[in-house]
Amino acid sequence: MRLVRLPPEAAAECGECGHDESAAPRFETETVLLSRSTDSSAATVSMEATTPASQSQLLGFIKSTFGALEGQNHCWLNSANGIWRTFDQEGIYLVLLYQSCGTLDSQNKRSAAFERLKFLQQRYPHLNVFALQFGSAASSLAAQSQAVRTIMKEYITFPILLSDKDFTNMTNGACYLLFEGSKDHILSVKLDEEPELMTKGLEGCTALSAEPSENVLESKVSWQKEEVIKEPYVGSLRNLLLYHPGCVSVDEDGDRIFISDSNHHRIIISNSDGIIMDFIGSSPGFEDGEFEYAKLLQPAASFYHAAEDCLYIVDSENHAVRKADFSRRFLETVYPVFNKKSSGIWSWITDKLGLTKEVASNIQDFDADSVTFPWHLLQISEDDLLVADLNFETSWILNMSTGEKQDIAKGRAEAMELCQQTINERRALLKDILMNGSLGDKEHSYLEKISCNEILSSISRFQKYVVFCDTDGQRVLKHDLDTRDTSNIHFTNLGVLGLPYWFVCSLERVSTWGHSVGQFREHTRKVNVLPGRCNIKVSVDIPVDTELATPLVESCIWRQVRGSGAEISESDGQDTNPEKVGIAQQWYDEIDNLAFSEAAEEPAAHKGDDDKPGDGNYQDQKTVHFTCAINVSPGTCELVASAALYLKIDRSKSNLEDQKAVIKRILQCQGREEHAGVELLTGSSGGDDARGLVLMKPVHLRLRLDCADHPAGATNKETINTESSLEIIISLD
Repeated sequence: MRLVRLPPEAAAECGECGHDESAAPRFETETVLLSRSTDSSAATVSMEATTPASQSQLLGFIKSTFGALEGQNHCWLNSANGIWRTFDQEGIYLVLLYQSCGTLDSQNKRSAAFERLKFLQQRYPHLNVFALQFGSAASSLAAQSQAVRTIMKEYITFPILLSDKDFTNMTNGACYLLFEGSKDHILSVKLDEEPELMTKGLEGCTALSAEPSENVLESKVSWQKEEVIKEPYVGSLRNLLLYHPGCVSVDEDGDRIFISDSNHHRIIISNSDGIIMDFIGSSPGFEDGEFEYAKLLQPAASFYHAAEDCLYIVDSENHAVRKADFSRRFLETVYPVFNKKSSGIWSWITDKLGLTKEVASNIQDFDADSVTFPWHLLQISEDDLLVADLNFETSWILNMSTGEKQDIAKGRAEAMELCQQTINERRALLKDILMNGSLGDKEHSYLEKISCNEILSSISRFQKYVVFCDTDGQRVLKHDLDTRDTSNIHFTNLGVLGLPYWFVCSLERVSTWGHSVGQFREHTRKVNVLPGRCNIKVSVDIPVDTELATPLVESCIWRQVRGSGAEISESDGQDTNPEKVGIAQQWYDEIDNLAFSEAAEEPAAHKGDDDKPGDGNYQDQKTVHFTCAINVSPGTCELVASAALYLKIDRSKSNLEDQKAVIKRILQCQGREEHAGVELLTGSSGGDDARGLVLMKPVHLRLRLDCADHPAGATNKETINTESSLEIIISLD
């Protein structure tokens, strides 16, 4: 390997780096170690702690981990797509190097450091970005839990490498390591608090500037574009009801609590009793529309404007502010104000026909350099909102009417001055809870750890309660100011939330690019049937040691029938005459004009103890059921169905270790992220009890139906249709 020599002007800037210009090259890969100063806003290159031998050891270790998910001294987390396999010697790498429980934590610099890394990753999609956490045993649950907490909180989509090696003597604290393979020039020499100086070096690299962005993948169809949405990978932990509930706001007069279920990309709306009334956001993305179709990307703080009956929402990963109009149930973008042209086929048609509406000439372009990763939101005047990032390093004044930025402030002082009164009020509430509330040890410990950066948006006064978020325990709690009791909000009416977007099998999705849907456990069955109507009843035995948190409802079920069959909708009714629906059969019959459907006898109603009136779905204590009716023609057809069951741990399981075992079994924990996440989750459960936790359990069925020819009739022109019924039993254990 060869050590890259600094040019004279760069050496003059670093001064103290101690490079020997006569030293022989030693590295194949050039490196520049960039370290932040702890007592200045500027950051300078620090080479004092690094030598050719130490650099060789550090880079040698990093490259030895490429292609190996885990080893004796390391393991990769947050790498669902196997990105660690694709690292090679030709890429450009930017690495955040930090020690477990080191200076990055004590100086509260973690969020800022990861935010800068995310910013550069978004600007340069072909830049290889990852973090290296060292100083603790890579296999220890403590180190892995810390990394999982960081992944969820900071919404990290790049891998984290854990190592038990000690690189303290090789680096001057937390630092960035920027290197490029097979090139003999310096990419960057100096790093300030803002990333401009580093981006100048990156922009000069032809390997990055020549490659197109991956934000949009071009399809072979001219009108269709697929957005790539990268999400953190924590395995089945996303199957919790709440996945990093980061912020909360309230509408006291309307008895509504707005919970930012941030990493599920939605806002959940409930009342004070936990009854879920509505939700905003269907899946990750950036799209305006009705609540159930609109898309968000890690929503954070929100503010309810009573006069407009609107909820203003910070859309953090989209660098935007959105507005939810409850009178129309419609989500729209307030900032940035730009012409976000739809990529759908209807927009393409209207554009070709000249029916596209003209856009005002004063529309401003989206400036990603201005508003990046906003988190907090506060009304500071009748028509102005204060928008700030998580650490209050940058704040913006946003006009609610026009969506224009009126002022931008750098540094904490100005932002904190504007919101200090609100922070003091919530800090007083928190202090009162800690001093006078009847808290469990873990609630007390969690509340003590809430930082000033989080208190503004994660706590709200609501009637006689104080509502606050517990992101480690994935729950929302309320403190009664009268009784001084603190308890979980137990949510009900969960069926309103419907089927989670990641529960649909990947092959059945309209678009799968960018979604880490993971591997599903599919229940496959094969049956032989006769042409005609087939009534299918699916019975699902829920896992042992669990109970239903809510009945299975139609909104939590998704079905698709393909091949020589078609689903009979509920509106068709059971008294509808069954007809042949296979395309080939219909074409043949229409040509010959010989086939006519016979009026079938009205099917007898199925009688059973489990039947209940309504939409056909019913549930009992340990088994749930759903139905599907299909018209089948000769050939082969397939029923693909997905459902979401909302479960809780059985009330008889009082031991925390038993509860932990049940959670791992329901979530089917396999990866390190999942096991570490469960430890983090159960370690935050108040009173050592996780029975209030709601888990979503997916059910995936793939049923193949082979249909024989029609039974012979009295004449060649006579077609006989039959009606059959079958039951499919599925066990989730």
